[in-house]
Amino acid sequence: MAPKDQGGSDSRFFTTQKKGELHELRTELHSTDRTTKVDAVKKVIASMTVGKDVSGLFTDVLNCAQTGNIELKKLVYLYLINYAKSQPELTLLAVNTFVKDANDRNPLIRALAVRTMGCIRVDRITEYLCEPLGRALRDDDPYVRKTAAVCVAKLYDIAPELVQERGFIETLHDLISDSNPSVVANGVAALSEIAETSGRDVMKISASVLQKLLAALNECTEWGQVFILDSLAKYVPGDAREAEGIIERVTPRLQHANSAVVMSAVKVILSYMDVMAAGGGANAENIRALTRKLAPPLVTLLNSEPEIQYVALRNINLIVQKRPSILENEIKVFFCKYNDPIYVKMEKLEIIIKLVSEKNIDQVLLELKEYATEVDVDFVRKSVSAIGRCAVKLERAAERCIGVLLELIQTKVNYVVQESVIVIKDIFRRYPNRYESIIATLCDNLDTLDEPQAKASMIWIIGEYAERIDNADELLETFLETFEEEDPTVQLQLLTATVKCFLKNPEETQDMVQRVLDLATEESDNPDLRDRGFIYWRLLSTDPEAAKLVVLGDKPVIEDDTFRLEPNLLNVLVGQIATLSSIYHKPPEAFVVRAKRSPTSDVMGMDDDEEDIEGEEEDYEDENDVNNGGGGGGDLLDMGGLSVNDNTPSSANDGGMSDLFGGGGGAAAAPEARMSKVCTPEKSGGIELWAGFRQVGGAVKLELDIRNISSNVPVSNLAIQLNKNAFGFSPGSQQVICNPPIPMGGSGKQTVELVNNPNMLVQVPAGQPASPQIQVAVKNMATGLVFYFAANFAFEALFSSDGALERTAFIESWKSIDDQKELFSTVSDLPPSSTDIDQVAAKFQGYNIFLIARRPVPNAVGQEVAYFSMKTTTGMIFMAELTFKQGVNAAKVCLKTENIAYGVQAKVALETLLRSP
Repeated sequence: MAPKDQGGSDSRFFTTQKKGELHELRTELHSTDRTTKVDAVKKVIASMTVGKDVSGLFTDVLNCAQTGNIELKKLVYLYLINYAKSQPELTLLAVNTFVKDANDRNPLIRALAVRTMGCIRVDRITEYLCEPLGRALRDDDPYVRKTAAVCVAKLYDIAPELVQERGFIETLHDLISDSNPSVVANGVAALSEIAETSGRDVMKISASVLQKLLAALNECTEWGQVFILDSLAKYVPGDAREAEGIIERVTPRLQHANSAVVMSAVKVILSYMDVMAAGGGANAENIRALTRKLAPPLVTLLNSEPEIQYVALRNINLIVQKRPSILENEIKVFFCKYNDPIYVKMEKLEIIIKLVSEKNIDQVLLELKEYATEVDVDFVRKSVSAIGRCAVKLERAAERCIGVLLELIQTKVNYVVQESVIVIKDIFRRYPNRYESIIATLCDNLDTLDEPQAKASMIWIIGEYAERIDNADELLETFLETFEEEDPTVQLQLLTATVKCFLKNPEETQDMVQRVLDLATEESDNPDLRDRGFIYWRLLSTDPEAAKLVVLGDKPVIEDDTFRLEPNLLNVLVGQIATLSSIYHKPPEAFVVRAKRSPTSDVMGMDDDEEDIEGEEEDYEDENDVNNGGGGGGDLLDMGGLSVNDNTPSSANDGGMSDLFGGGGGAAAAPEARMSKVCTPEKSGGIELWAGFRQVGGAVKLELDIRNISSNVPVSNLAIQLNKNAFGFSPGSQQVICNPPIPMGGSGKQTVELVNNPNMLVQVPAGQPASPQIQVAVKNMATGLVFYFAANFAFEALFSSDGALERTAFIESWKSIDDQKELFSTVSDLPPSSTDIDQVAAKFQGYNIFLIARRPVPNAVGQEVAYFSMKTTTGMIFMAELTFKQGVNAAKVCLKTENIAYGVQAKVALETLLRSP
């Protein structure tokens, strides 16, 4: 190692340099004195670290690689890794050095050379990497072998076909049998990384491999143990006995000092407990014993630093949803300490709610009541909300919870009262007609309510129980005084509550309801409020009895949402314990997108991922509200470096495949897209756009009809991007090449293939239908003008060709779906072709909607029912029952699906197809 300079630590290299420093650095880099040369490279690295451009010294730094000094070599290699992407041609000059170092007598230098070549993501470097990598995988030194194992995973990310051709995956399998446990761990890590990248099971754990992994588990480093445990978690034991044997070998890891090892061991045990449970009651005692063993290590994690506590709590949140019995007697551990950070306190409250039971509710209520006197407003609100959630969860304890809430209301603390009103509304919805005696207390605190949610909750209570409140109309009048200034949530509740009050007491509230309807329909710009006002007005004026049935009808009791994760999602997340998924409570595909990097983009220095439209919902406004002056200012699209010189077409000609085997092909043509005008010339620089969606050969296409109405510049190249949407679509190519260019007065058709991108998927809010709207941004590359449009997606374009269910499977699925997941409608004014089941079935089959069965309706002359199934390319299944009557040009549609959020879109697709000629 080079001796330390007398000037002190390396931090001196980060001090500001004087002008002309590059020239001085170049001189020092060519110095014959080793210490001067090392210090010069350190200065270069320091400048690079703080963001200065020192790429001009590339060849000078590269010359320093010809040295036996390992410290200097590491620094040079670090510089090469950073600038290789911007200087790919110059990086090739270092190949000889890499190859030479890969044969060095020093194993550290051999490993350093292979690691650096793997980190340089330049396609032409990989050609020279394979030979040194092959030797390194068989090297005598374990340090070189374990470094080479990780390098295989990096090489697979760049050139997967090269890894397979050279047999590196088989070599990694051999490394699992290596005598050195660190090599085994890195081999497992590399295979796991390749499996995630490729989506294939390349690990292939057999009985012999399993034993080698378990043997290495006791000897390798803590991070090596994590890799091995994660691979074991993905292994499915053959039976309960094998699962129990593996758990026995893994259990000692629960006492490990590293929290990552502990959580990975917990993940393995939880996944294998499911296998044991499937074996029947014989394993019940063993499962109870394991449950007792899991509690202490999880509790111990809560004595760590706050950051580790938070991660542990997010994982424990999942664990108690999967197996509440593990920590059912440890609720005290989750009581908040005065010095806990707020994010830890919030997570502890969530877990307390999940663990609360009739045995410990009194203890929990005392604790929550204490929290409600804290100084942190958010924590106090969460605590008050937790009391209400306890009441919703535990029916027998609801009265005690309400008592505590009333005590808190008496404190007259503004935010405590408001949060109490919100949760009491939920309690009323959970237990109707049981605790209305406390309404008087709530009404006494109307003056303290100033937040929209609290006001809306109180108004709902007044409207719902107007017949039990003597002065309900007067209380509503106090809110109506400021109707126009209120939040839309409050306005909607006021409208509904006033109508309820009128239906219960029409004589005294007629003037009030008339005033509210006038405000909602004539004075408001809110479409939701206006539409609801018109509906109520029509109901009240035409059929008051029907209005009572609609407005005052029985409402479903709300459910306890303590364990709100879907079982399938919960199983996925439990399988991802000790990863980011378990912290976000989202599956990996919801926030991780693996993008393959092309050689071209490496050379050009483009980003790995395609650019999104920045700002998502905020900046991507509705098509009617976008400023027409898209040409000014910055590049709104920022299409990731696209230029008019990139001649990659947006899609291949759909008809090109028909001549592949000679002849025109006898397959049925894909249905045409339903086109609609989405963009007028006034907002898009003289271009008129029509758009539609259809499926061709299993791929979803966005069809564009581009008409140049008044643009002097021919339309030659458009860049296109989609906003996040309910279907997870993004363009397969961001460019639309018009060849030949479209002159003024001309038109042309283009097709953009849409691909599924989990990163573009908008999660549909619970209880709401998925939005069909797809928002699109288009940039005219010739003029620089950016414009926007929105088009409703044709859901039938998503149906796949394998959607025909077996008759028995259809019947079983139909019966298993809850009636609450049914959607009904009647489609009238049908064309003659849509009243005949044979013709409907033929039409539907073109859209991958398959007839399963048909039957006459008993005791109904001329009526017949047809059953259809359809499946989307994303795996969602929909089943439909269509009822036809002879001589009537209408049909009744009943649709069932577990994916109720997308059920509305499927039903609309059926209705649209029925109405089409």
